[in-house]
Amino acid sequence: MKLYDGGKVPNARRVRMYLAEKGITVDTVPVDVGAKEHLSQAFLKKNPAGRVPVLELDDGTIITESVAICRYFEALHPTPALFGTTPLEQAMVVMWLRKAEFEFYLPVAYAFRHLHPAMADFEEQVSEWGEANRPRALAGMATLNARLSHVPYLAGDHFSIADIIAFITVDFLKPAKLAVPDAMTYLKDWYARVAARPSAGA
Repeated sequence: MKLYDGGKVPNARRVRMYLAEKGITVDTVPVDVGAKEHLSQAFLKKNPAGRVPVLELDDGTIITESVAICRYFEALHPTPALFGTTPLEQAMVVMWLRKAEFEFYLPVAYAFRHLHPAMADFEEQVSEWGEANRPRALAGMATLNARLSHVPYLAGDHFSIADIIAFITVDFLKPAKLAVPDAMTYLKDWYARVAARPSAGA
């Protein structure tokens, strides 16, 4: 199989960090998003949406979307479990995965895509939409900070894919010209703990 990677793109980093946590090695094909290789005819044949990452199996099957790729590997390599083990753990992982993605990652991504000058060649920018997502991103951070005030990780006692998504989104704040407020100490402490994991550098 081959993993078509996108470098610093958050969704590509999610998969790399997940695989590092699992200790899984996959043949990787770099995709230069800055050079618009993800929009080339060759790549669009694999993913017409023009997004990375893409996992191509040996039989030619294509899996897109970062969480779907991670879920595929979870079924192949169930330990260490990053999607939970018990029914309750699995439900909590999915719940906080979706909260991290919809309430935090997406507002940050919209602010970046619609306000950053470097994205003008990639996006029909609507500055009002970008600005509207700044407070939404802060609200998402507040939700995570409140959750982390009484549990070590988003889904509970164990590190999971939900933490990976939120951690990489925090790293994405800088190019989006956002930051975690100093008052959100629980989120900052959690970030420092996750950043110390070897997988954080993947």
